[in-house]
Amino acid sequence: MSEFLMPSLGADMDAGTLVEQLLAPGAPVHRGDVIGAVETQKGVIEVEAFQNGVLTEWLVDIGSKVPVGTPMAMIATDAATPPKPEQPQPELPDDAPPEMPQTPEPTPQPPQPENLPIEEPSPVPPGPEIPPTDPQQGKARLRITPAARRLAARRHVDLSALRTVPHQTITRADILGLDPVTKPPPATDMRAAIAAAMSRSKREIPHYYLSHMIDLTAADRFLAATNKDRKLQERLLPAAIVACAIARAVEKYPEFNGHYTDGAFAPSAAVSLGLAIHIRGGGLVAPALLDARGRSPETMMTQIRDLVARVRAGRFRARELSDATITLSSLGDRGVDEVYGVIYPPQVAIIGLGTPRLHPMIRDGKVVPRMAARMTLAADHRASDGHSGALFLRAIDKHLQEPETL
Repeated sequence: MSEFLMPSLGADMDAGTLVEQLLAPGAPVHRGDVIGAVETQKGVIEVEAFQNGVLTEWLVDIGSKVPVGTPMAMIATDAATPPKPEQPQPELPDDAPPEMPQTPEPTPQPPQPENLPIEEPSPVPPGPEIPPTDPQQGKARLRITPAARRLAARRHVDLSALRTVPHQTITRADILGLDPVTKPPPATDMRAAIAAAMSRSKREIPHYYLSHMIDLTAADRFLAATNKDRKLQERLLPAAIVACAIARAVEKYPEFNGHYTDGAFAPSAAVSLGLAIHIRGGGLVAPALLDARGRSPETMMTQIRDLVARVRAGRFRARELSDATITLSSLGDRGVDEVYGVIYPPQVAIIGLGTPRLHPMIRDGKVVPRMAARMTLAADHRASDGHSGALFLRAIDKHLQEPETL
């Protein structure tokens, strides 16, 4: 028998509220299954099981707020677990983000490193509506998930004004798809959490900063040639190329990929690259592309599209928010040349990428226009130094000069 505990979804989280129980007692559980959803000041996060077994009972009721580490459910790990059925892969959205990474608004998530605005999506169509009556009580009854009710309250949505459809339940995705002029939720709690995390980072982590101009002409030509005959939704984006280059570079310089905890740096065997995203209404989030090491640009692009699709549904996985080992913050098309990030603990590095634009450069003794961008590195002096930081940036640069080998 194993206890399923309230997880820590960030260095600044001390408690969470269980808002959804996605499995009933007696249901089989497989490692990686989402069994519930937890809400903190950061938003609603899906939590996953780490063992196979059978969920025997819930120890925490929906709506209960409990500290991190509190047992929430019991899983019989010695019980026979039927094989997990194969699920068809959902189709990826056709409207992939046009820039690196362009991610629409999710619900507020854990405070993350300083980052740049990311273009937001058009609202999705409204979803299910509220059934008009409760046949048992003969009066109107709201069929809505706890997570959707909380989101509606934060957005000041008038649920009583919605039309009704029998036998359907309002979900968070439906609330996200309502009137785009709805008053956005206050960002006070999110800003306070970000301020606390970033203050801790600047206070405890000895940052150092480096900057390097990278010629992106080869990468730009590679993308143009690759995307020439592809449909819009099938094209590679710069995000995939840069992500691959970073994942390759940390193989040689592992001191930038991992976590600093308990007074020591532990390099990570996996590369989980966080993508810093600006949330409409205020706030930042950097969900990770898990296990990015060795991915091709096409596979990396698929991961990015999948992440974008789930961001749009407001459904992050706990691992994506807690397991990032290094972060990329891109200015996208905002027109700013440089960004110097603040490291999100327990990570030890964050890479910033300025807006790609034509710059005059000398090639073969002549001044010529080249597509280039300023890449920066903020790193933890306890895990690395300026010498290795410079070599790390140069390694990323080298991979971007040979995009066909990624």
